[in-house]
Amino acid sequence: MNEIILNIYLIINNNFVVEFRAAAYEKEGGDDYKIKFLKGRAAKDIDSAYRFDAPSDKNGKFMKYKSFARLEQRGKQFQLFEEIFSKFKVPEHPLICVTPVVDGKALAEDAEEID
Repeated sequence: MNEIILNIYLIINNNFVVEFRAAAYEKEGGDDYKIKFLKGRAAKDIDSAYRFDAPSDKNGKFMKYKSFARLEQRGKQFQLFEEIFSKFKVPEHPLICVTPVVDGKALAEDAEEID
């Protein structure tokens, strides 16, 4: 059965999360296969990925990456991706691969691209 899976990018400049990007695919197969697929595409999808606003406070200041990491430790980072999930109409618990892009450099693991 096909499932929509996502590569999500955290664009981080000077320790602030300034943008989200996402690329979606419809794939079938096991989770291991899908994760390997997403990791293999991570470095290639950044420039063509859809762009989304990153969270900011009432003064327009972006979230520090340190704050995002704390949310991630508690499993609450998904709340920040609601707009992305809506755009791609993903199920309640989507399979995603999150790649930080720090000061223009993707911190993606080197993975072999698969179809």
